[in-house]
Amino acid sequence: MSVTTLDAKAVAGMLLAGASELNSQKDRINELNVFPVPDGDTGTNMTLTIMSAAKEVLALGDDYDMKSLCKAISMGSLRGARGNSGVILSQLLRGLTKEINEHETIDAKIIASAFNKACETAYKAVMKPKEGTILTVAKGVAEKAGQTCDTADDLESFIGGIVEHADAVLQTTPDLLPVLKQAGVVDSGGQGLLAVLTGAYNALLGKAGKFDPDSLSGGGSKEGGINRDAVANAEIKYGYCTEFIILLDRVFNAKNEKDFKAYLESIGDSIVCVAMDEIVKVHVHTNHPGLAFEKALTFGSLTSMKIDNMREEHSERLFKLDEGKYVEKDPSELNLTGPAGTADAPVPVSRNGSKEAEKDTTIEEPGPRKKDGFIAVSVGDGLDEIFTDLGVDVIISGGQTMNPSTEDMINAIEKINADNIFIYPNNKNIILAANQASELSDDKNVIVIPTRTVPQGIAALINYMPDLSPDENAKSMQEAMANVRSGEVTYSVRDTMIDDKEIKSGDIMGIGEQSILAVGKDVDKVTIEMTQSLITDDDSLVSIYYGEDVEPKSAEKLMKKLSKRYPDLEFEIHRGGQPIYYYIISVE
Repeated sequence: MSVTTLDAKAVAGMLLAGASELNSQKDRINELNVFPVPDGDTGTNMTLTIMSAAKEVLALGDDYDMKSLCKAISMGSLRGARGNSGVILSQLLRGLTKEINEHETIDAKIIASAFNKACETAYKAVMKPKEGTILTVAKGVAEKAGQTCDTADDLESFIGGIVEHADAVLQTTPDLLPVLKQAGVVDSGGQGLLAVLTGAYNALLGKAGKFDPDSLSGGGSKEGGINRDAVANAEIKYGYCTEFIILLDRVFNAKNEKDFKAYLESIGDSIVCVAMDEIVKVHVHTNHPGLAFEKALTFGSLTSMKIDNMREEHSERLFKLDEGKYVEKDPSELNLTGPAGTADAPVPVSRNGSKEAEKDTTIEEPGPRKKDGFIAVSVGDGLDEIFTDLGVDVIISGGQTMNPSTEDMINAIEKINADNIFIYPNNKNIILAANQASELSDDKNVIVIPTRTVPQGIAALINYMPDLSPDENAKSMQEAMANVRSGEVTYSVRDTMIDDKEIKSGDIMGIGEQSILAVGKDVDKVTIEMTQSLITDDDSLVSIYYGEDVEPKSAEKLMKKLSKRYPDLEFEIHRGGQPIYYYIISVE
């Protein structure tokens, strides 16, 4: 018997099957990244994004309708979105669910309309859409659905034709992006989208296996980013991490929400309160979970209640750190590190970025709400220290090796008691997630400074002036970061041809902001060649940040070689401690 409509259960099954298929292909998708660096992460980012949606779907249980399912998919993917590909996937799901959430069942015409809305939403989310990417595949899907929906006899052939067309469009991406053709790959994000569509189609045909909830595990930073001293010294002011959902049975307007948040602030901190029509998701750290529950019960019934004793977890973390066995259990909590263990602890600001600047390691009670707060994405304890010295309140461990999610950003925003919060993504693949977090934050003025590299983030922070308005500071910081050019030195994980350079697996590469600048077998020689290509006659300063695999003496020798070649330039050297990248070099 042919299938002509889908209900909420069928849509949920297709979403879960799409997530499973993407998860099974994520390593292959990672390998399609154009630059053959050891941290290609498109597949990982897209998988973690859709798995966040899948987790919300599973939390619905067995009793749900299309409207509640769409909310779960949309909010789960939006908050879990990581990297540009993950954010675009979340926007595709957001647009699709907006179109189908008012229908108890959907047919070919509604699905075509939903694909069109998904495509439109994703294109709007990207400032400068580029063809030859996941967006091109999404557009092909929408066009094919629109062309065939009126004549579709059943959904099996209708969706099967769409998946087949999506694959055909994916194969054209190298013709639209020369860099793909030269590398001999199709677009990795487009391949990820095809995997989701393929899994969903298999579910429709009854060919998909049962979804494995264990596949939802994972998602923290590969490198952890945990500072043992910061964990040891951190004071647990509020002992219980409390989470629950309110199923509303009375009006919960803007005033109710404001009053409820104020009450939660009176008994705790780290508050997240997200109202979505008839449900409210709540997170609070408090010493009295019962008081939070009692207040919430005045608005409706409670579900998904969870209380964790953070003092016990804190002791367990210290034990595991001491034993060398640390494993992250809750990435959304553990990859947030504030100076001196608290978001509002005073930190002396060093304007030269020197890691030798004295730091205040005392723990103080959170002060009154301040004007400006700062969040930076960083990877490497040396870089973390530099950002802390520059006044950053919360450091999110991430960057190239693992892009933080939109929810990581939201959690960081909630930790800071400030009117204005500046976010420094410090990676071009994190800017969209930061923008999405800014849009989802409604009680603070969140300003994303679109820093694409760590050196740009440092330059922007150095140019922050407390007396300027947020808009004035944003303008000043963006002007400062525009004067910084940088490159990174790492190794290749596969043979390829890119930027007219033949690269072999294991070669050392010097990667600029737009292209490969140098390739060779020796780290120092490649670093010097890359740095030479960055320097212009107008430059005065070269900063060197060496990674965890570089000895200090080796870094000093490299700096001496460069300073001998460029005696008129000033050179600074800092321990970055970053993994995978031997050196990060900035010129200004």
